[in-house]
Amino acid sequence: MTTTEHSGSGDVSRSMELLWGTGERPTRGPKPGLTLDAIVTTAVTVADTDGLAAVSMRRVATELGVGTMSLYRYVPGKAELLDLMLDKVVEFDLSAHPPADQGWRAALTAVAHGSRRLYQQHPWLLQVDQARPILGPNALDGMEYALQGLSGTRLTGREKIHVLVALDGFVTGVTRVEVNQAQAEKRSGISDAAFWKAQEPVLTRVMESGRYPQLAALPEDAFEEAGDDIFELGLTRLLDGLAPFIEGREG
Repeated sequence: MTTTEHSGSGDVSRSMELLWGTGERPTRGPKPGLTLDAIVTTAVTVADTDGLAAVSMRRVATELGVGTMSLYRYVPGKAELLDLMLDKVVEFDLSAHPPADQGWRAALTAVAHGSRRLYQQHPWLLQVDQARPILGPNALDGMEYALQGLSGTRLTGREKIHVLVALDGFVTGVTRVEVNQAQAEKRSGISDAAFWKAQEPVLTRVMESGRYPQLAALPEDAFEEAGDDIFELGLTRLLDGLAPFIEGREG
């Protein structure tokens, strides 16, 4: 899954105004009931159903049953619409997370699982380069929760951010592989079984050559899909590794 879009590639000031509700709103809409939220929600649905490449101002307008130009009264263009979509999908539900005062580990575990679910539900997110994120209210709500979980430690502000970036890197990397695997058969039209069967004759001879004794010694189930197991093992060990660093700073 390659990167095809970039956050913050449009009018950044306008995106921020729309996200935070500080800009001027249309005094009248071209169609009763048309709202900015309806436009963004529809765009997210299109991306979830048909992929990010299918999202365009024309497609969203068609789904809403309005003319394309009607949308420009609410949002300048696709770049700004993408910024709104990114914040829309990360709507933070505090009730679904343990209280932040239960400790840093519980909070970071909840954040990691929440991020993984987000990518699984909206695979197109992994196609967006967010090196320059547009920080809307939902994104900041999530960051605030994570930082509250670390507030009982003596980490510096910089160290807290570094911990969150490291956690996000792990979640993104593992989930990207899971999402790509799930989409591979649909994209190629070739099942996993057929894909590996095609490699079997050559790989059998290679393994019997003695060149790769460690690989040849692996049991047959070593490469079986186990996304949950891989994620849990990696997350547990990552948090275990962070524990001495974080808890060594606690009062």
